Amino acid sequence: MTTIHPKITEVLTGTFKVPAAEILPESTMDSLEMDSLAVAEFAVIIKETLGVTADSEKLYKDATLADITAYIDAAVGSAAEATVPVSNTR
Repeated sequence: MTTIHPKITEVLTGTFKVPAAEILPESTMDSLEMDSLAVAEFAVIIKETLGVTADSEKLYKDATLADITAYIDAAVGSAAEATVPVSNTR
């Protein structure tokens, strides 16, 4: 599991009061009783904490937490690669 999963769990349990026992890889936002407004707020928190713009529609539509974790992890990786300076070998 990536380092993103604990951060997602922290947001879900802390901000949205989702019981930790319900946060499973196969859980969906809907199964966690997160409506579209809560998912939009979740996306804002992810942007603020991880610097990643997450599409709330992708987070909500039938995506499992495993899918969401992979999506955010890939976005974090892409952002990190984009900010790594390229050395000048001249």
